[in-house]
Amino acid sequence: MVVIPGSELLAATLNVVSQSLQIPVIIFLLIFAIFAVFAFGGLISDYKTRVRLTRNYKEELIFSLVNAEGVSELKNIIKGSKIYDSQKEVLLKIADSHSLSDESREAWALNLIEEEEEVVMAKSLEKVDIVTRIGPTLGLMGTLIPMGPGLAALGSGDVTTLANAIIVAFDTTVVGIGSGAVAYVISKIRRRWYEEYSSNLQLFVNAVLENLKN
Repeated sequence: MVVIPGSELLAATLNVVSQSLQIPVIIFLLIFAIFAVFAFGGLISDYKTRVRLTRNYKEELIFSLVNAEGVSELKNIIKGSKIYDSQKEVLLKIADSHSLSDESREAWALNLIEEEEEVVMAKSLEKVDIVTRIGPTLGLMGTLIPMGPGLAALGSGDVTTLANAIIVAFDTTVVGIGSGAVAYVISKIRRRWYEEYSSNLQLFVNAVLENLKN
């Protein structure tokens, strides 16, 4: 029986672990690539249906909310506005809290805004941010893992195995970086949209709160 030194045993174990990751890495890269394609399609769809509010319209809406006479008129203005339905829902909930004190109403409004930002922004961007960060990393892993056996095969004159390893390495690199790049672009665009969404919501909420104080 041949006794393997400790360092060689560790190296052999490390090699087994490294090679066993190749298939999971490729599977995740394929999932990321499919996700990036669907996410980009969703971005285009949202762009077509996106609500665009001009500065003049926002100014008119804010003054209308502040100067509305009574909760009933306030709610009618909210329902007839061009803002997102999710924003209308938040404003209507605040309008229905007219019986609360000013402090309680402001706390309730703040809670509604935070929940809306968490639902609309955090959850929507979470998966895209994961692909942005993990995609290139998996691409690098997919590059390095097959190169070990490929270089070992080159030492024994097996050029075919090396060529196959290089093909896998290049493919995983392209898919990983490509998925991460697409997800990064989607994340930047959506984050800008959501910041505008949140800013507008804050303006409208303040206008409703101002009205209810009168």
